[in-house]
Amino acid sequence: MHHANNDLERCIDMCQECHEVCLQMVNHCLQRGGRHAEAGHIRLLLDCAEICETSANFMIRGSDLHMETCRACAQVCERCSGSCERLSDDERMLFCAEVCRRCAASCNEMAGAMANR
Repeated sequence: MHHANNDLERCIDMCQECHEVCLQMVNHCLQRGGRHAEAGHIRLLLDCAEICETSANFMIRGSDLHMETCRACAQVCERCSGSCERLSDDERMLFCAEVCRRCAASCNEMAGAMANR
């Protein structure tokens, strides 16, 4: 049980970090303009921030549906990571991609997706 609690706490922390980083990147991307400010990319950053916050909240309050939000969160984080990686000339975007990738992996584990592969 202690191991499961550590995994849960780690996933909550990663979701909260990803939420914060993605929100910061929206501002960064809008300031940079060009490809950074494309509507699809900004929308994905906002989607990622929101699902990460929601997923963290579900886990914090012990919702029995947290596996479902984690599953959705992992999918959105993976897409966001890919979108950020396309802007590989920007170190901050590469950092965001890495944060999203780590969050996706943690959420996949929490959702039990790893056991189903």
